[in-house]
Amino acid sequence: MSTICNTRGLGVTMARASACRPPSVASTFLRLTIADLRQALLARWFVLYTAAFVTLGLGISYVSAMAAGSTGLDGFGRTSAGLINLVILIVPLMALTAGASAIAPQRERGSLAYLLVQPVSRGEVLGARFVGLSLAMVASIALGFGLSGLILSLKGGAADPGSLVRLASLAVVLAMAMVAPGIAISVMTRRSSVASGIAVFVWLALVFGSDLGLMAAAGAMHLRAQELFYAGLASPLQVFKMWALCGTDATLDILGPAGLYATDTFGARLPWLFSGAMAAWIVLPLAAAWVIFTRRSQ
Repeated sequence: MSTICNTRGLGVTMARASACRPPSVASTFLRLTIADLRQALLARWFVLYTAAFVTLGLGISYVSAMAAGSTGLDGFGRTSAGLINLVILIVPLMALTAGASAIAPQRERGSLAYLLVQPVSRGEVLGARFVGLSLAMVASIALGFGLSGLILSLKGGAADPGSLVRLASLAVVLAMAMVAPGIAISVMTRRSSVASGIAVFVWLALVFGSDLGLMAAAGAMHLRAQELFYAGLASPLQVFKMWALCGTDATLDILGPAGLYATDTFGARLPWLFSGAMAAWIVLPLAAAWVIFTRRSQ
């Protein structure tokens, strides 16, 4: 990536002078992002997880549409409920695994040291990894939701594509909120197997702790509705579920007293609250990863 220029003489043309310039920050970042995106798309974990996500999404769409008969909107409502649960189960696992493979495998193979001696900053490396992996998650989610919408339109009649797009967009936000902690895990560990194990443990803690943990805490500690709602904001999975329900025909009333409290207290400001909680799950782990990454020799 380095360039050596010979500027002897006064007859250097503008084309040769521009060729001697070092690559810009934007150009370097773009190249790193494309390389990371290509690597993620060709990874076996990505292919397997995407195939599982698409297959399950198609199954949910087909069964929901067939059960709804000719009423397309009913079919879409059933599909939305199924896809919300599918996203909560599969997308965090995909994103955490992707993030865990960002730094640790290259550090273990020794290729990270070669990358860092190039004229790139550590911030550019982390940022490109995050953007590249996020784009890979976008591709997987778009494929799953796109085929699900196609099956629903063919089997269930008229549907609401706008609601499906909103649900897919929220799934992308959830994926980004899980890629960032995965990258932080990868930065803190030196072996890829350890990073993958921690990522799976975090996924299990989030999936089972979001619902069962809140239920157990509510019963044992006698949490009030507002305390239960704020505890739910600490989990990106719960935030996605509540945000997705707000974007569909359903309301937060189905979540019980905590949903009623949220609706009565915040009303139209709920999407802003949810977006802030998701942004924290993206920014804070990336900031921690950057601090650790810049202080280490590799």
